[in-house]
Amino acid sequence: MSIKIFVADDHKIMREGLRTLIEKEPGMEVVGEAENGRIMLKLVQKLSPDVVITDITMPGLNGIDATRQIISENPSAKVIALSMHSDKHFVVGMLRAGASGYLLKECAFEEIAHAIRTVIVNKTYLSPGIATVVIEDYVHRLSTTHSSVPSILTPREREVLQLLAEGKTTKQIASCLHISIKTVETHRQKIKDKLDIHSIAELTKYAIREGLTSLDT
Repeated sequence: MSIKIFVADDHKIMREGLRTLIEKEPGMEVVGEAENGRIMLKLVQKLSPDVVITDITMPGLNGIDATRQIISENPSAKVIALSMHSDKHFVVGMLRAGASGYLLKECAFEEIAHAIRTVIVNKTYLSPGIATVVIEDYVHRLSTTHSSVPSILTPREREVLQLLAEGKTTKQIASCLHISIKTVETHRQKIKDKLDIHSIAELTKYAIREGLTSLDT
């Protein structure tokens, strides 16, 4: 039986390249693809792939929060991050969200295939160099406590913060999240109060630092 794989990346050429390479690999098939986190959530729920390969910095809903929702709905799901970012916030954010693997886009395809076969048997796969980031974060957490976005903000507030940082208006956020404008305004005020940040520019900087979005999204 083939391993069913789903690919999510906001760059079409990346998705097409992965699909072509994966489908040449014995025992693997791509069952779907998405250009952003929200489409990914809908299709993953519908298609039930064995492995989801996702970029992190995608518009609408980043890979970290999308992964958190996928794992929440299906704890046995296997998610592999495929990113250009080796920064701690992205790596640790994905692993805390429940990802089973983290690869850098500079890796060879053979490594991707190996990662897929590793996570499918309930093991974790990290690109060389990423393991160092994880160990350093673990040591840091042993010596100090750190209040990050996941512990301060609710999942919905994280979604609103990402969309705010991406320049969406209150009306656009309400439409995207299927909530009222008043609810968006309430979330926005709570975010500002919790973070003690009161300008969109500073909120955007904070969202970038914490890996919710990036300058190239």
